[in-house]
Amino acid sequence: MGDTNGQVVAGGNGQGNRLDQLNYPSDVLIDKETNSLIICDWWNQRVVRWSRRSGTIQGEILIDNIKCWGLAMDDQRYLYISGVDKNEVRRYQKGDKNGTIVAGGNRQGAGLNQLNDPSYISVDQQQTVYVSDWDNHRVMKWNTGAKEGIVVAGGQGGGNALTQLYHPNGLFVDTLGTIYVADSENNRVMRWPKGAKQGTVIVGGNGYGKGANEFCHLGGLSFDLHGDLYVVDYNNNRVQRFSIE
Repeated sequence: MGDTNGQVVAGGNGQGNRLDQLNYPSDVLIDKETNSLIICDWWNQRVVRWSRRSGTIQGEILIDNIKCWGLAMDDQRYLYISGVDKNEVRRYQKGDKNGTIVAGGNRQGAGLNQLNDPSYISVDQQQTVYVSDWDNHRVMKWNTGAKEGIVVAGGQGGGNALTQLYHPNGLFVDTLGTIYVADSENNRVMRWPKGAKQGTVIVGGNGYGKGANEFCHLGGLSFDLHGDLYVVDYNNNRVQRFSIE
């Protein structure tokens, strides 16, 4: 808090595919048990782990040959990865290189058993998987073992009505099942209570811009322990923080 300069904790050695490099990383999570970062190294089509211990100069490859975008980890330390090339989400146990499909995997499409460029994901304590279904302009919920998902936000085509999303990206689901989603092309973050038919705008929604509470395409989002919301303001090359009631 209060720092004006950041510290490089992974990569920082130019664009490339060496073990000390990253190439357009799209998502990251902290694995507290191993005190490491798990990173979706998008253009290198791999998921890598970087130790947070001082002196770390390179990462290790966990999963290779995967065109990943989003990451999540559940309470049992299963790793979930969204694959945009195969339009699916897979769950991985420690040491597992193949994973198990837990959402999508039925080719690209708009059916309830399909995804179309899945981006960010969130997983709850019941291992329910929530997926931002980018090109279907919706958020999908897949219960454990389900053969198809349930539309829980959007799904009314791309648009800016309160019943719609337009290329959803960052995603967070709280313990009550409330969905917070970065509605990327609408430059807003929306909140969808469990079972709601429409959402409410909680930040943004003021069009493209560089001012406070304005965005130029949204990426990931996250909450801290104080309930503050952090939003990747993609084309403005910044992260914004908001206090949410």
